[in-house]
Amino acid sequence: MQKSKPNLKDTAFVLAKPDHGRMIITEVSKLAKIKGIYTGMVVSDAKVIYPSLHILDDIPDLNLKLLKNIAYWCIRYSPIVAIDLPNGIILEATGCTHLWNDEEGYLKDIINKLKSFGYTIRAAMADTVGTAWAVSRYGRIKAIIKSGEQYQALMPLPPVALRIDPIVNEKLKKLGLTEIGSFINMQSSALRRRFGTDFLLRMQQALGTKEEYIESVMPSIEYSERLPCLELIQTQTGIEIALQTLLEKLCNRLLKEGKGLREVSFTCYRIDNKIEKISIHTNHASNNPKHLFKLLQYKIETIEPALGIELFILEAPKVEKVTSIQQTFWTTNGSLESREIAELLDNIETKLEKNVLIHRYFPDEHHWPERSFKNITSLKEKSVIEWPKEKIRPANVLPVPQPIKVTAPIPDYPPMNFQFNNKLHKVVKADACERIEAEWWIEGGKHRDYYIVENEEGKRYWLYRLGHYNEEENPQWFMHGVFD
Repeated sequence: MQKSKPNLKDTAFVLAKPDHGRMIITEVSKLAKIKGIYTGMVVSDAKVIYPSLHILDDIPDLNLKLLKNIAYWCIRYSPIVAIDLPNGIILEATGCTHLWNDEEGYLKDIINKLKSFGYTIRAAMADTVGTAWAVSRYGRIKAIIKSGEQYQALMPLPPVALRIDPIVNEKLKKLGLTEIGSFINMQSSALRRRFGTDFLLRMQQALGTKEEYIESVMPSIEYSERLPCLELIQTQTGIEIALQTLLEKLCNRLLKEGKGLREVSFTCYRIDNKIEKISIHTNHASNNPKHLFKLLQYKIETIEPALGIELFILEAPKVEKVTSIQQTFWTTNGSLESREIAELLDNIETKLEKNVLIHRYFPDEHHWPERSFKNITSLKEKSVIEWPKEKIRPANVLPVPQPIKVTAPIPDYPPMNFQFNNKLHKVVKADACERIEAEWWIEGGKHRDYYIVENEEGKRYWLYRLGHYNEEENPQWFMHGVFD
């Protein structure tokens, strides 16, 4: 709240919502707590204690929205971040701490950044989620629990630190079991019989004898690299160096595994919490850092560093096996599987206007011309059928045939003239008709009679009549293509 409303930083404020005709306080700021205000208090009573108390409406799901925003911000520290309702965030720090020198530097940076935003924060690191949760809320000695020391860390803590049911917690208190150490060594069967399976599971998860899974707010991408910056990056040269560094790391990994990427995104996390992102796709699986850098370099100028970028992340969401032919040099037959052709297509696509792609088409098993081809994304795929070479087709086929007005003799003659785009075309030449039957399993309708016609200007068009003439109605004519 203080981050979105900086004016509240030095103000005692609370969040409140109506409950049975009264305004009840749901959240209390640090300063308000010092003044004696607490959660659950009636607003009118709080005003008596501290008249200048600032009251804000508690928006539904505000807590969840806030935690989600914090979780997305924490992606700069770990690719796996989960929300722990009602007031926690869980980070999978494995393999991340070295980027901040060590675990202490990692945790310190997170705490300092969140405190600078106005949040009150407690944090801990441990081998298990359960131990980190317990120490961050009830620990008094140290925040970083060394590997394998969760047992000793849990011993002096109260049972509630195990995230157990409040009713079970009250039972433990009545029995005088006020510390985890007083029952942690008891037999599992006795604990299960007395306190239930959930209680035993929580203790085992905290100790690490049972696995605990967390659900990240963002899907984890296997092939990714991260580069935090000791100093903020504000220049294009700095961004290019970061991109080259990450590409080298990622491509070396892909090369060792015999894989290449088909898609890659380069994300820049700015100090003002804004995110800049560019991405490209390739026609072949590639692990060539120089080629990939050239493709992304065209888009780097769109990245606005503003006050500075503090973290770079390179992710490859789509990865494929690299075949031996993809790794060969230019071949005399100019195969589409040649690496050089794939890279040439990548370069052309990148230099074209935004969202303009080079398409590859295969014949498809459909009668209607507009359905007789399909778009192929891979250069390696082979067509199972041949293009119909014996039939003449225009280079420009309309994706949807356009209705036209036609004057034609009956019953089955080509048109004498037709009107298209508000222009009358006189037909001077026409080929014999080609009949294409309807696909009964899709259309269940009429056939088409196609004609190639030429107007007085020498331009040729591809027209068709839908169905037969009959006494009740005249069939509709359509424009379907234009010959160059």
